[in-house]
Amino acid sequence: MEFSLQEWREGFAPSLAESADDIRIARMLRDGFPHPYTLRDAEAFIAYTRSAVRELHRAVVIEGRAVGALSLTKRRGAYNGSAELGYWLAPDYWGFGIMTEAVRLLIGEAFLWHDIARVYAELFTDNLASRRVLEKCGFRMEGVLPQSVRKGGALLDSCIYGLTREEWKKNEDRRRQ
Repeated sequence: MEFSLQEWREGFAPSLAESADDIRIARMLRDGFPHPYTLRDAEAFIAYTRSAVRELHRAVVIEGRAVGALSLTKRRGAYNGSAELGYWLAPDYWGFGIMTEAVRLLIGEAFLWHDIARVYAELFTDNLASRRVLEKCGFRMEGVLPQSVRKGGALLDSCIYGLTREEWKKNEDRRRQ
């Protein structure tokens, strides 16, 4: 299935609101991701992405509709060589390899054009699909954080995956051979 990664624009708000308004997405993301996801939420998010500093935001676009999102947030201070990756995709598009390729593209952009030495992602341990995306992109699990996240009143375990610029380069060289 063909898709593109694009900068967010106001015209994506209706399709963003429709795509993001699914409990299966909200259940696997931090509590800052609203459910229900309204047009007002979509407009606020898009406005935020256009003014965000130290962040890289992209829409996953299929047939002109925003059906997913990826974000990289560069850390500050002593950690400013690292960036945290976050992403989601509308359930209708799960299982087609879209997010794996989208993560590869965004990571490539980050390492080629930005001063980032390491990208990491923190996921709920039971988010097996997102963990698999990271593994296919060359990330390795660095550890499990027991009872590190409170979600819906419960304490959940999370895990951290990481990928350095050097690891990414090796993986890309192998992919091209």
